[in-house]
Amino acid sequence: MIRKMIEIDKEKCNGCGACASACHEGAIGMVDGKATLLRDDFCDGLGDCLPECPTNAIRFVEREAAAYDHHAVLANKAKLAPNDVVVDSQLTNWPVQLKLAPTSAPYYEDGRLLIAADCTAFTYGNFHNEFMKGRVTLIGCPKLDMVDYTEKLTQILAHNNIRNIQMVRMIVPCCGGLERAVKQAIANSGKDIPFHVTTIMTDGSIKA
Repeated sequence: MIRKMIEIDKEKCNGCGACASACHEGAIGMVDGKATLLRDDFCDGLGDCLPECPTNAIRFVEREAAAYDHHAVLANKAKLAPNDVVVDSQLTNWPVQLKLAPTSAPYYEDGRLLIAADCTAFTYGNFHNEFMKGRVTLIGCPKLDMVDYTEKLTQILAHNNIRNIQMVRMIVPCCGGLERAVKQAIANSGKDIPFHVTTIMTDGSIKA
């Protein structure tokens, strides 16, 4: 099938490994010191790796490729993950609740922002390593908090230099309010901030 895939320019790649760390699916690995697409069916085509590449060595192309196989990705992760691993906390800031978070703080500067629905960390087992690592974490639930986060998020984005935003939400409808608030805040800030949404299913898997 023809679909959108990443392509890595080995000449531009400096071997930093940032793209491999950013790839939640394990599609990118380091081979002979260079980033390499390991398997077509591991690549979901969402491009989490693109904004992490400091040399712009990764781009999207449309080509013949195997379909993304989420079950194969999960099986590979299970094979690679050691049993009974204690995961260290990747929290870098406090507070994490959007209602309590300051609109300006040193940790925002040149920061990579994670905005997550409350339920996601309890639903997705490797949440700390895959989503929180290297990011400033803010969590919320518009249904429980009974609040529109748009104004607060607009102030955070307008007053700080945010590199990019990763949002993690549940598949349930109430998370739509949080996603709309983030999109509106980006528009209100007047900035072109890269934004990516990952949706978690109620069984703990990532929506393909």
